Amino acid sequence: MKLEKKETQIEGAFLVKFIECNDYVITYDKKIFFENGLNLNFIQENESKSKKNVLRGLDIQKKYPQGKLISVIYGEIYDVIVDMRKNSKTYLKWQGFKLSKENRQLLYIPEGCAHGFYVKSDFAKVLFKVSNYWHPEDEIGILWNDPTLNIDWNLEGQTPIISEKNKSYKTINLIKELE
Repeated sequence: MKLEKKETQIEGAFLVKFIECNDYVITYDKKIFFENGLNLNFIQENESKSKKNVLRGLDIQKKYPQGKLISVIYGEIYDVIVDMRKNSKTYLKWQGFKLSKENRQLLYIPEGCAHGFYVKSDFAKVLFKVSNYWHPEDEIGILWNDPTLNIDWNLEGQTPIISEKNKSYKTINLIKELE
């Protein structure tokens, strides 16, 4: 089975369409992905539930980086990747993506990239397949409105709801942990 894969502006990141099979949808099939040149290995799956205007991230793990396969099973989000890999051609570049149940797109985020999302619908349920376990002591974050990155979160005039944890994140210029 051929996957519909689309490269992104971030090195190693890509979009893939869900695999539709009659009356159900496959969001991930290791064999099909492998046959299409996507040798991904996920060891954990996480679910996030959020209401409209919630902005989560930008999160990254230092010693235990996670590759992520993001899918939206309810609602719509604006998902953002920031490349934090110093050896990457796209280092410190960001890109945003509309992901929803309706557009049936999956986003693969390579290890070493920071990740966050903004909820556009009244409610959203997001699944994350990850390549490494979550280590809360290893997680750091970049402030969502970092002036160096200047990310356009597609807020459409809304004020985002930011958790206390995410409010405490630092700008890229202050993050020494990644060096």
